[in-house]
Amino acid sequence: MSMNRNNRLLWGLTIASAILMSIPYLIPHCGPFALIGLVPLLCMDRIATLGGTRRVWIYHYCCFVLWNAITTFWVCNATVGGGIFAIFANAFQMSLIFGLFRLSKKKFSGALPYIFLMVMWIAWERFYFDAEISWPWLVLGNSFARSTWAVQWYEFTGALGGSLWVWAANLGIFGLLVSLSDGRIFTWNWKAKTAAIAGLTGILVIPFVISPFIGRRYNMEAEAKLPVVIVQPNIDPYNKFTAMTQDQQNAIMEAQLAKALASRKGDSLAGPLLVVAPETFTGDIIVGQYERSRTWRRFTTFLKDYPGVSMLFGASSYDYIFSPDAPSYNARSMGDGLWVESHNSALMIDGQAQTEIFHKSKLVVAVEMTPYPALFCKIDDMLGGVMGRCVGQDEISLLHAGEVPVGCAVCYESVFGEYYTDYIRKGARAMTIITNDAWWGDTPGYKQHLSYASLRAIETRRAIARCANTGISAIISPSGEIMQPTPWWEQAVISGQLPLRDDMTFYVTHGDITGRVCTFIFVLLLLALAVRIATRK
Repeated sequence: MSMNRNNRLLWGLTIASAILMSIPYLIPHCGPFALIGLVPLLCMDRIATLGGTRRVWIYHYCCFVLWNAITTFWVCNATVGGGIFAIFANAFQMSLIFGLFRLSKKKFSGALPYIFLMVMWIAWERFYFDAEISWPWLVLGNSFARSTWAVQWYEFTGALGGSLWVWAANLGIFGLLVSLSDGRIFTWNWKAKTAAIAGLTGILVIPFVISPFIGRRYNMEAEAKLPVVIVQPNIDPYNKFTAMTQDQQNAIMEAQLAKALASRKGDSLAGPLLVVAPETFTGDIIVGQYERSRTWRRFTTFLKDYPGVSMLFGASSYDYIFSPDAPSYNARSMGDGLWVESHNSALMIDGQAQTEIFHKSKLVVAVEMTPYPALFCKIDDMLGGVMGRCVGQDEISLLHAGEVPVGCAVCYESVFGEYYTDYIRKGARAMTIITNDAWWGDTPGYKQHLSYASLRAIETRRAIARCANTGISAIISPSGEIMQPTPWWEQAVISGQLPLRDDMTFYVTHGDITGRVCTFIFVLLLLALAVRIATRK
């Protein structure tokens, strides 16, 4: 094969893999493409190795850059620099994993390097969920977020179980192709051939077969339900602080609520009802001094006419602290010994002025939080304070709609599966997600974000009331079905009922076993690889 023809083949396989891996994140019901999407990349690696191609890292790094760019280009709509960094930095980490895999092939033989690749990738994904700087958007298990009919078994494994399935399927198909290419499969006896084909068929088919049987146990029926009203005010976040005052925004929300709650006005016998409004709806909340907020006063007064109604809404909130020294790395000086700490919060209020607050903990790097604040806050100060410094809670707490404990994941928090289970372990009988996805414009971003909520519903079997400022708001069933989705960029109000559940799934009870086991195996193989390198064997 000529050099030019060989390069064209390698580039063709590289691009094919990037496209196949992007399809599930962009097109509904296309999750199965992920089960074959990595095969071209593995074939590229094998052909390059057999042909003695140099600088193979260029091919696999470009594959990962293209995959990241196709699926998450929309981040650039909010921040060009942040979007470009996310694409290239995430691709670099993926490429580093693949590079270590290629190194392991020099020291390990047979299937061991491929097992090393699989567990190393999943260990990295698990690490990403807890890292200070994290972007776990393209976790392989998330490729089925828009194909939830196939992954109802995530209630046992979580999304990393899907990552394991993706790798097992791709490696199984690749192994069969290699055996056919080498002719080795023709030397196997019928038992070996049967076992190989049956094993691969089982990997590919069994999850699809068992998923409907698991999922059909869960629906919206329950003895106890919580009525919910979800309000989508459709306020452009880029004009929020310039084109409209907070009073004008409050008036829009109040008009929507008055219409939706008209039948309950003055009904003292009505049961509890939860109203959900979007993330960062207001920016005038001082923690512990809520009465100073015009928004808080307006809505607690409004709710007096609606007994039993609790309202959950997002807010930028602030703690003001007098101290001679900075109370934390994230505090900003206001002068004369006054410091302020900011939060991205969710508030629950009612007509009796009872108020609960929860501060978002999984914060977006740079936009909301400064990573490694002991170092980077000093640098940020020298730059004039350009990075976000929100302070999150140390641990999850719940909010209450009447007597009903409810969890509230604020925006980005709904991407973190194992973190999300803490709401359920704390006693949440239903979940809410509040977000503001308009920063990304009309791109795949807000659709992907919505679909990840379906995975959280499956993992925890808790219904979700999802409120997005500009869409898509929806009610999500315990089986991940998206119900009553609102239009994008339109005012909307939807009403429904959330089934209240007390049971806990295997994943909620035991956590991410898949990630822990893969991490353990990865560490063992990494140590073995280090020994092989040190002893030059």
